[in-house]
Amino acid sequence: MDSRQFITRRGFLKRLSQLSGGLALTGFATWPIQIPRLAWAGQKSGGFIVEGVGQKENYSVKLLVRNVFDAAGGIQKFISKGDVVAIKPNVSWARRPQLAATTNPEVLEGVIELCQEAGAKKVRIADNTIHYASRCFALTGVGIVAKKTGAELIYPRSSLLRDMKIRGHRLDVWPVFVPLVEADKVINLPIAKVHGLSGLTLGMKSWIGGVGGRRNALHQDIHQSIVDLAQFFRPNVTMIDATRIMIRNGPSGGSPSDVVAKNTLILSDDPVAADAMAATVLFGYNPKDIGFISLGQKWGLGTYDLDKLNQKRVLL
Repeated sequence: MDSRQFITRRGFLKRLSQLSGGLALTGFATWPIQIPRLAWAGQKSGGFIVEGVGQKENYSVKLLVRNVFDAAGGIQKFISKGDVVAIKPNVSWARRPQLAATTNPEVLEGVIELCQEAGAKKVRIADNTIHYASRCFALTGVGIVAKKTGAELIYPRSSLLRDMKIRGHRLDVWPVFVPLVEADKVINLPIAKVHGLSGLTLGMKSWIGGVGGRRNALHQDIHQSIVDLAQFFRPNVTMIDATRIMIRNGPSGGSPSDVVAKNTLILSDDPVAADAMAATVLFGYNPKDIGFISLGQKWGLGTYDLDKLNQKRVLL
C-alpha cells in the first residue's frame, strides 16, 4: 500500500512549509494549495457503525458518548498520544441547545474529554459560523465547554481561510478554514435536522461550515457541493448528535415545537453510512432518496448499504 496514505494533515502542511522555505502558512506561499486526497483520508479502520440510544429518563449524555466509542473499539482507535485534534461541531446558529439547531454541548464535552484521555496534545473546536461567532459560542454552550475542558475555541476570521483545491466534481478552488485541515485527526460532530434545500443536514453537509466564500453558491446544486466538500475533508470519524433533532423549519429553527428528543448518537468511519442510518432511523427516509447520500455512494465516499459494515447497538 502506498505509504502516502498515512501522512497526517498537520504532517503534510509541515512538509509543505519546509518545501516552501517555511512560508507556506504565512500567506507568502503560492495559493491555492492542492492537497493529495489520499493524504487526507487516513488509515481506514475497517468499516463500522454504532448506534447508541439512551433509554433511561435521565440517562447521561456523556456516558452514552463514551459507551458508543467503546463499542467501536475505544477512542484510542482514532486518537493517539500527541495528536492535535480538530472537532467540527455545528454551531453556526445563535440558538440555545434546546432548539436543536446546534450540536449538544454535552456531546461535545464528552468527545473532548475522551480525546484528552487518549493523550491528545491539543483539542480544537472549529466551525465557521453563520451568525456572529461570539454570540453563537455564548448561546450554544460551546464557549462554556471550551472553558471547562481547556479545549481551544477557534474564532473564525479571514486570516484563517486559505484557497485550496477541492478537486470536486463541481467545486474547484475554495476558501478552506485552516484549523480543520492542519490537525492530525478530525472528528465531525454534527447535529441531525431537516433542511429546506437538501432535505436533511447531517454529517456530510456539516462541511459547509468548514469553508468560507460565497455560501449561496454552494447551495446551487447543493447535493454535489456537499459531496465535494465531504470528499475533501474526510474526517477520521463522524458522530451524529441526535439527542435532540429538528423535524421542521430547518436548519435554523427557533421554536421548541420544531424539536423531538431521540436520545441517539450515531458513530461511523463511513460518512455516507452515518448519514444513511440517520436518515433512516431518525427521519424515516430511504437513503437513496436523499441526493447527497446517493451521490456520496456514487462517487466512492462510502456506502448506504449498512449490511456491508460492522454494526453495533448500545443501550443505556
